[in-house]
Amino acid sequence: MKRILIDTNAYAAFKRNDPVALEVVRSSEYIAINMVVLGELYCGFKGGSKEAMNRKELAQFLDSPRVETILIDEETAEFYAKIFWDLKKKGKPIPGNDLWVAASAMRYGLALFTYDDHFRNVEGLLLREGV
Repeated sequence: MKRILIDTNAYAAFKRNDPVALEVVRSSEYIAINMVVLGELYCGFKGGSKEAMNRKELAQFLDSPRVETILIDEETAEFYAKIFWDLKKKGKPIPGNDLWVAASAMRYGLALFTYDDHFRNVEGLLLREGV
């Protein structure tokens, strides 16, 4: 998978120099990040003691020509609704933010790079798992 959407925990693993995360990020020709993941990262930065440094490192990451911030649009919302109801019928709900992450990956045809197992329950979602 050379085109990925990076999840919050995958970005954190990359910043911790996790070997799998480093390899996935280095080998990806295109890395997308959506507003939900950005919000989660900013929230984590605010709660930590290195907010300025973390924001600077994220800005450098986002400045890479291989990285693009993608928007959540009406088509993404349609994927959100489908994923929500599919998982509800299966009795396998996932957190609301993760619904938006999965919907963004599906809307843009990207593999989701994540360390969360619950994304395996999203039918049709391409995964590049860190686990």
